[in-house]
Amino acid sequence: MADTETALGDPPLQVLWRRSARARRLSLRVSRLDGRITLTLPKSAPARTAEAFLQEREAWLRQVLADLPLPCDVVPGVLLPYQGTTLRLCAEPLRQPRIEGDSLLVPRRGAAGRSARAFLQLRARDRLVERVSYHASALGRPAGRIALRDTRSRWGSCSAAGDLMFSWRLIMAPPEVLDYVAAHEVAHLAQMNHSPAFWAEVRRLVPGYAAPRRWLREHGSTLHRFRFDP
Repeated sequence: MADTETALGDPPLQVLWRRSARARRLSLRVSRLDGRITLTLPKSAPARTAEAFLQEREAWLRQVLADLPLPCDVVPGVLLPYQGTTLRLCAEPLRQPRIEGDSLLVPRRGAAGRSARAFLQLRARDRLVERVSYHASALGRPAGRIALRDTRSRWGSCSAAGDLMFSWRLIMAPPEVLDYVAAHEVAHLAQMNHSPAFWAEVRRLVPGYAAPRRWLREHGSTLHRFRFDP
């Protein structure tokens, strides 16, 4: 059965219904990235049971949505996270973006958000190339091409050919978080899985990987609240 969408309560909450052959019970998920609500239910679950389930949890859903970080348009004056610090975005009469003190200066002409994004992407590429090279050398495996994207479902990936992909928004996280993600994907060059052997490789590359991994789980979604194209 195809996914369907229904409205719950007033004001209405849009809920995506997703039937799954693997589901054994009803479950709800609220995306921390965009607030999307998904109800997963077994294929045989009656619709009336699912509707009652949603009504019982409406107050909880509204509280979860209220606690989500609000989107933030990247315009002059906004504070942007950057490698564990914050930079105030300022539009100035200059040709190229640069960091000066605790400010990120971008050209006054043009869209400040787009200039800031281009600057962050360049810095992310430089930093990730550096850390991938370091960890690949320690692992003794050559890495392939490195690509940057604005992904929401994952922070990085490694293809069977050894090509690596990363979210450029990692430059907005503390340095140890970016370093952990780089090491995580490099470790896949040796172990294309998440087996104990894989995590042993990650631990060898970054002995204290648990803390940055936890930071991503708890705070990573906040990096997506910044909208560079308001």
